[in-house]
Amino acid sequence: MESLPAIFMDLAIILVAAGVITVVFKWLKQPLVLGYILAGFFIGPYFPWFPAITDAANIHVWSDIGIVFLMFGLGLEFSIKKLKKVGATGAITALTELAIMFVVGNSVGRILGLGSMECTFLGCMLSISSTSIIIKSFDDMKLKQQKFTSTVTAVLVVEDLVAVLLLVVLSTVSVSQNFDGGALVGQMAKLAFFLVAVFIFGIYLIPTFLRWMRKYMSEETLLILAVGLCFGMVVLASKAGFSTALGAFVMGAVLCETIEADVIHRIVTPLKNLFSAVFFVSVGMLIQPSVLVEEWLTILVIALSVIIFKSLSATIGVTLSGRPLKIAVQSGFCFCQIGEFSFIIAGLGLSFNVIDESLYPIIVSVSVITTFVTPYMIKGALPFYNWIEPRIPMGVKHRLDQYSEHANRDSGNKASMKVYLRKQLTNICIHGVILAVIALLSSSLLLSFLDDLFATAGIPTIWSRLTGMGATLVLMSPFLWAVAVKNVNKERIKKMFETWHHSQVVVIPILILRYFIALFFVGFVVGSYFNLAVGFLMVIAVIVMLAVLYSRRANGFYAQIEDRFFSNFNQRQAQNSFHIPTAMEDEFSMERLQMTQYSPLAGKTLAEGQLRERYGANIVTIERAGNLIDLPDKNDILMPCDILTVIGTEEEVSKIRPVIEVEPDILVHDHSDHELHMYRYHVEAHGPLCGIEIRYSTLSKQRAIVIAIERGGQKIVNPSRDEIFRAGDILWFVSPDGDLTLQGFENKLVKI
Repeated sequence: MESLPAIFMDLAIILVAAGVITVVFKWLKQPLVLGYILAGFFIGPYFPWFPAITDAANIHVWSDIGIVFLMFGLGLEFSIKKLKKVGATGAITALTELAIMFVVGNSVGRILGLGSMECTFLGCMLSISSTSIIIKSFDDMKLKQQKFTSTVTAVLVVEDLVAVLLLVVLSTVSVSQNFDGGALVGQMAKLAFFLVAVFIFGIYLIPTFLRWMRKYMSEETLLILAVGLCFGMVVLASKAGFSTALGAFVMGAVLCETIEADVIHRIVTPLKNLFSAVFFVSVGMLIQPSVLVEEWLTILVIALSVIIFKSLSATIGVTLSGRPLKIAVQSGFCFCQIGEFSFIIAGLGLSFNVIDESLYPIIVSVSVITTFVTPYMIKGALPFYNWIEPRIPMGVKHRLDQYSEHANRDSGNKASMKVYLRKQLTNICIHGVILAVIALLSSSLLLSFLDDLFATAGIPTIWSRLTGMGATLVLMSPFLWAVAVKNVNKERIKKMFETWHHSQVVVIPILILRYFIALFFVGFVVGSYFNLAVGFLMVIAVIVMLAVLYSRRANGFYAQIEDRFFSNFNQRQAQNSFHIPTAMEDEFSMERLQMTQYSPLAGKTLAEGQLRERYGANIVTIERAGNLIDLPDKNDILMPCDILTVIGTEEEVSKIRPVIEVEPDILVHDHSDHELHMYRYHVEAHGPLCGIEIRYSTLSKQRAIVIAIERGGQKIVNPSRDEIFRAGDILWFVSPDGDLTLQGFENKLVKI
């Protein structure tokens, strides 16, 4: 018999151990992620009393897949519009935390007697929080929709982006022993280019493709397609030199803007839960009891530094971003751990031999300890705020309130120059990236393809070059128009010149930059296909530029592309019956919630549910079986599987969500004590049923249903209530045990 691969046994051990331990943790009402880590410790190579995993390399691959699904799920829940809304908060908080923790890590390393390179790596390891652990804790504790979690998620996204840059910086420093600022700037530019390009083309292409295929899709095909797109982006990100986690998150964020986002999230969640369990179990397998014993003081010092200073620095960062103190404390207490990126950074240091081998198990142990602490820190944030808030001096509290109010004030009197500059730079960035992608694809792929194609056909190369250059310039023309001409309002510019004399210093260079960028890409394409003199290239570029700028067709083509992009970008929000004005976004939140069969509101009318009176939120639409009920009446009944559009403050929506989306306390119920029993009865000529219709018989008056009549060798299944019982009929009927009290039947009934 062919031997079974080791991966089957390993997965069996992992999943059985995780299942048993997590049932215990569920019974103890503890976060499941802690159970996964403990299960990993029990089945790991350092715990001798249970079967150990034999193929650690394969388990590492499965855990990497778990990280991919975790980040993909995070992207599906994190709208890019939300990132824009809390983007400044995320950036300020992340940079503040990273700066403070880098200094803390360096200082702790020096106190522990580590070398300078080890201190640098330790500072970086302690700077990055664990996205997967925090998100998993939010899932287990049902906190994903709390007000502070959007801030936490924004910070985590920024931290993950910074972690990618840190890997580049540390690689450069490890090789050259010097800081390479040029490499850092280049990697940042590369990362920005990748994100903008993927977002723009993803939003334009993927929702359009899904719209075309919607009528042919089932849940099965949608799941396969979504996972395929996720791993496709993972491969693309890896080829571009970025982490697989970043690729999965980006694809999730793109799919989050589609109508299918809710369905994709629901059908992907079981896969995410499975593979994330393998990931956290694999983390637990790295715990070494011997290291815990020998280096307990080092581990304790580093762990306490992470728990205390990361929470403090994140709280300071959220406060500096202008969020209220309560949100700052709740958000800050989430950042009290290190995770997967810390392992990657430690592994990088080992590969370059710049850190000691003992530092890796120490970091793993610190990660495990801080992971255990994370759920309790999240739970303890609100009690800590309630304890400390009355003890804050009134002067300090007043200044914090003033600072928060000032930071979040809607600046309706923004200078027109600032608005103009922001729009111009956004326009240049977006369309510059699109032009760069088209130009690079043309020069790297289309050029060689057309040369080979025309050479095979015996056509001179000059014609392949002209064809490729012409096709590329035609494809680029609407974007050349956008980067050079779009939003150039002569009347507005003239008014700015008159209002503020120094505006010429900003406006004129911006206009020159726009024309130069358009000219540069035309020259780049021409130069890619023909090795001509620079002067001749410039002449051609100017001619093409003039043709593009005054082309109405290019203008109209770009307008169609832009309309399609924004239609795709806003299609999920377009499902709502109305849009909340920008001026009201801070006060109101609109959510689509699906009612479960376990909700106490199921089967009740809106009037009986008293949602407005109890929770303050309003239900503005009910979607049922694909049909919309706008502004439902108080007598409309709420049914399981209804999708409710709820509007209210974030606190009101968070209160009503647990009442609508109710999960069962017990997954499977035992109904063996509520059985129906089958009976057989022979109708006699002078019996109590002979000659009587079913509707008038004693059976109909009891809790009994006739399901069949045998007559003359034939069976009448589910007979009509008009059917008359005849002598010789054999009746088959069902009735609950104990409810059958038919006089005259006692000796004739046979219980099956």
